[in-house]
Amino acid sequence: MHGDRVLFIDGEALVIDKPAGLPVDRPRDGGLSLENHLESLRFGFQRWPQAVHRLDRDTSGCLLLSRNPKAHARYQQAFEQGLVEKRYLAVLAGVPKGESGTIDLPLAKVSTREQGWRMAADPKGKNARTDWRLVATDDAGRALVEFRPSTGRTHQIRVHAATGLGVAVVGDPVYGTADKSGMLLHAAGLVVPRGAKEPIRAEAPMPERFGVWSL
Repeated sequence: MHGDRVLFIDGEALVIDKPAGLPVDRPRDGGLSLENHLESLRFGFQRWPQAVHRLDRDTSGCLLLSRNPKAHARYQQAFEQGLVEKRYLAVLAGVPKGESGTIDLPLAKVSTREQGWRMAADPKGKNARTDWRLVATDDAGRALVEFRPSTGRTHQIRVHAATGLGVAVVGDPVYGTADKSGMLLHAAGLVVPRGAKEPIRAEAPMPERFGVWSL
């Protein structure tokens, strides 16, 4: 992975701009994953860095990696306690009602033999909360929306868009319709508090697949 993918680096952590299509965990079919790039991300350290959280395979953007076990434990705790600020940008296949709001929709994992597993809204599921804001619309009737999740459930933004707002993320193969340009969901910003130290701050530029909204 090229150094231009590194958005932040110091002695404890680095944030990379993960490309869409690269899974964080090694896939069952044995294909390429983030693990294949860790050697190039050591930057002089003996240890390989370790991913602190997860992004879906088709989601691009800010991914935090720790450079030692103590830092890893602290950052994981920050995520679990909801102290990390996460900002996502997504293109939706339609325009949601309103300008902004909060989606409070608990999620649970469901599984069928035909479709495999997916996440679904379930009053008995795990708490999931996302603030959203309409950024712009285009002539094709699509919307660019900013999402700020305060919880970190699997597929949270994708389900909250499709079920909570009633408009799926463009290219979402599970909760919407697959598209040749891929899924238009991007982890655009990350702020991780570190006590007395300066927080980790990273911004990932919009990828080319976002078309008119890529910068």
